[in-house]
Amino acid sequence: MRILFLGDIVGRSGRDAVNAALPGLRDSLRLDLAIVNVENASHGFGCAPDMAQALFAAGADVLTLGNHAWDRKELLGYIETERRLIRPLNFPPGTPGQGSVLVELADGRRALVLQVMGRLFMEPNDDPFRLTAELLGRYRMGGNVHAIVADLHGEATSEKMAYAHSFDGRVSLVVGTHTHCPTADHQVLSGGTAYQSDAGMCGDYDSVIGMDKGVAAARFWRRVPGERLSPGAGEATICGVFVETSDATGLALRIAPVRVGGRLSQALAS
Repeated sequence: MRILFLGDIVGRSGRDAVNAALPGLRDSLRLDLAIVNVENASHGFGCAPDMAQALFAAGADVLTLGNHAWDRKELLGYIETERRLIRPLNFPPGTPGQGSVLVELADGRRALVLQVMGRLFMEPNDDPFRLTAELLGRYRMGGNVHAIVADLHGEATSEKMAYAHSFDGRVSLVVGTHTHCPTADHQVLSGGTAYQSDAGMCGDYDSVIGMDKGVAAARFWRRVPGERLSPGAGEATICGVFVETSDATGLALRIAPVRVGGRLSQALAS
């Protein structure tokens, strides 16, 4: 299975870039599955239903959220009916929406996509390790699913690495989101799981993690309330990872970084 995962979309610049590029990426990479994190899509805070619908129309199969999941309140109702949009699995019981989705491809192959939120330097939530283990007890690569992708939305690389090693060999890909900076540690772990600590963001990198650099920097100079943060409006770089997996085992055959457009060095798998 050929899978593309794109990191956090930040603001209009990121949305426009992904909407414009995704149809071509589906063709050039011969994708079977495209997953996009959208928790910063709406002016840097949350995602609106119309934005999600536009991304689905552009070719996204699954959208994931994160700690800004409910910054756009309209999503609370939308997520109950749109199962392709998922929030962290380890949110408290009774939270709207689901933490995973089973996607069936046109050829009958099936992929499980899940998201958890880290707990180091983040809001308190249930244990992402335990809940992932419970979920994976119902799915087995090479059995009832052909691939499993886990988005770990969190701050700490140590937590992300520990999570990946904990489930090495049981999922196809563990990819981090949230920090908005693409890491250079893409690899296939010893058990066959592809891993990258953070996919990076789809947004303007002439910024502070996607936000206007002047306003963001001023917050570090002066400990007083200032202007509301707003996304950078320059050309976006689309960042993510491409993974190819074995249909027989679900394990990764290779992983490659994706960086298209904007300011960063370019990288695109073949």
